[in-house]
Amino acid sequence: MFGEFIKQIRAQQRLGLREFCLDNGYDPSNWSKIEREVLPPPRDEETLRTWARQLGLKQGSDDWLKFFDYAAVDSGRIPDYVLKDEKLVAQLPVFFRTISGQKPSAEQLENLIALLRER
Repeated sequence: MFGEFIKQIRAQQRLGLREFCLDNGYDPSNWSKIEREVLPPPRDEETLRTWARQLGLKQGSDDWLKFFDYAAVDSGRIPDYVLKDEKLVAQLPVFFRTISGQKPSAEQLENLIALLRER
């Protein structure tokens, strides 16, 4: 998700891969591997913030948040804001059961949906 997302953002700005990399000091081969999801996104928060700014994302915007969510998920991490929210953390077992094909109860699903709508 992360690689495809950054590729779309770069394309929306009408920046070619080489042009973007030359302007920002990146190796086009490595950047291409990230866009093709051959390499995972960086885990370092400051690197991610730099990349987000270079891609023209505005801090706090929906695309900014997606950028960091996709980076976390593609790195095998749960986004930090989820872990800081006790209600969301309490619902993680339901979420994981759902995506692994196990069937949570109707009440558990309703609680999860309500919580997600709240957020």
